[in-house]
Amino acid sequence: MNFADLTLIQDVARHGSFAAAARQRDVDPSSIGRIIAAIEEELGFRLFARTTRRMEVTEAGALYLSRIGPLCEELERAVDECRAMQVEPRGTLRISASATFGQRFIVPRLSAFREAYPAVSVEGIFSDSTIDLVSERVDLAIRLAPSINGDYVVSKLMDTRYSVVAAPGYLRQAAPLERPEDLALHRAILFPYRDYRSRWTFRDADGTVTEQNVEGDLILSPAGAIRDAALAGLGPALLPDWLISNDVDKGALQTCIAGWDVTATTFDTAAWLIYPSRSFLPAKVRAMIEFLRGSMGQGAHRETPQTPKP
Repeated sequence: MNFADLTLIQDVARHGSFAAAARQRDVDPSSIGRIIAAIEEELGFRLFARTTRRMEVTEAGALYLSRIGPLCEELERAVDECRAMQVEPRGTLRISASATFGQRFIVPRLSAFREAYPAVSVEGIFSDSTIDLVSERVDLAIRLAPSINGDYVVSKLMDTRYSVVAAPGYLRQAAPLERPEDLALHRAILFPYRDYRSRWTFRDADGTVTEQNVEGDLILSPAGAIRDAALAGLGPALLPDWLISNDVDKGALQTCIAGWDVTATTFDTAAWLIYPSRSFLPAKVRAMIEFLRGSMGQGAHRETPQTPKP
């Protein structure tokens, strides 16, 4: 028994005959009779008493119709509401990102998003732990990585790059920090991941790559804590541009080792949008994707089916 069967029963009762219901549906009347007979066989009772001259709803059929009527109305209402969500942004959007990216980059944009889409509620899951999109019912995730592999839909939001930065006050009293090897004279603020806490890789304008060991007595996470420590003058730090660009523009942090690209992993890194499926993408998800792209000034993008690594 399915929703189509229930609505067919209602149509036959409403029109008073198989022929009238068939005309309304533009199908052969005999097919209606066969379907109703199969439904009655499944139910174990007659819905309609019919002769060659007339058809009437049975007592059991009338009781059954009275019970399924409200159910069908609720199902139709649910379908209408869900279809509307595919067209108009509404409902609750669950978005996931790392703790610092969510707090520093997404939260400041939520006021403008709420103003543009007042019918959408946002649940932000900002954590550095790996979150399964399906089991946690996450509509949209943002991951920072060189690449994303697997079966989810993945689309690049923006490229990211890193810089070595320090507070002006720290640099005034510390040893010079102009070349990668100068880091040997500094206690850096480190991230707990292996590569971040042991060595940083530099590339000069000619493409020459140099690895530099780094040491420090402060190992902090998330990245926002490292930024705060750098602002406090506790040492140089390797931080992403999306986190420290405003601080650099205001002069609260200064870029060190200028003219060199720098990374702890790979030079080609990005922020990726990830969502479970391209099919029937809800309007609320599409709205957030377009909003983020617009607010970050990104251009065209390409979607590919992939899955994030754990």
